[in-house]
Amino acid sequence: MSQSASDALQVTDRTRVRRHPERGVFDRAALYTILDEGFVCHIAFAVDGQPYAIPTGYARLGDALYLHGSAASRMVRSSGLEVCVTVTLVDGLVLARSAFHHSMNYRSAVVLGRARLVTDRDEKYAALRAFTDQVVPGRWGEVRPITEPELKGTAVLALPIEEASAKVRTGPPLDDGDDLAWPVWAGVVPLVTTAGDLVPDAHVLAGVEPFDRERLRQRGRQAAR
Repeated sequence: MSQSASDALQVTDRTRVRRHPERGVFDRAALYTILDEGFVCHIAFAVDGQPYAIPTGYARLGDALYLHGSAASRMVRSSGLEVCVTVTLVDGLVLARSAFHHSMNYRSAVVLGRARLVTDRDEKYAALRAFTDQVVPGRWGEVRPITEPELKGTAVLALPIEEASAKVRTGPPLDDGDDLAWPVWAGVVPLVTTAGDLVPDAHVLAGVEPFDRERLRQRGRQAAR
């Protein structure tokens, strides 16, 4: 985290948590932990009155969020517009004794602001490296170097993390007292993302070591970037 950034995010009318405000988190380090663990975001914006919400890859470098896109995409052509970027991590299903009180345990982040198109080559290169290593730590250093046509064909948007908030729910279901005697199981079903068995393609060279899935455990441990 940038040493110049405040530890606390300023609460604005747009970031104030109105439903369950006790779940609102405005600590910058906590927000960055959520952002660093995810790797898919949704960026929402409007063009000529038409709203769009686009899923894409992202990475955080310091106090900025970098968003991955194609040079020909509507999202990139709309750079300079106000955007809303969201990231959600689902940690568990909260099963209550009534449908009304079912919920999820989650950690979510919202970042608002004006995105700009990254034109500086070094900044763009660093962002592309961060995108790759956000998904698989260290992957950028072991793959073929990016070419100039690939660099030109990939667009990057930068969004300063200035107006943002997080929201977190943990714990068991919050059943009504009258429902506690209802004969159905209630509690939390934890959810985790795990890597399955490797499926190599037909062109892996002889003698190449298989991918080590344990490397994925390093994801989200880059808060010092």
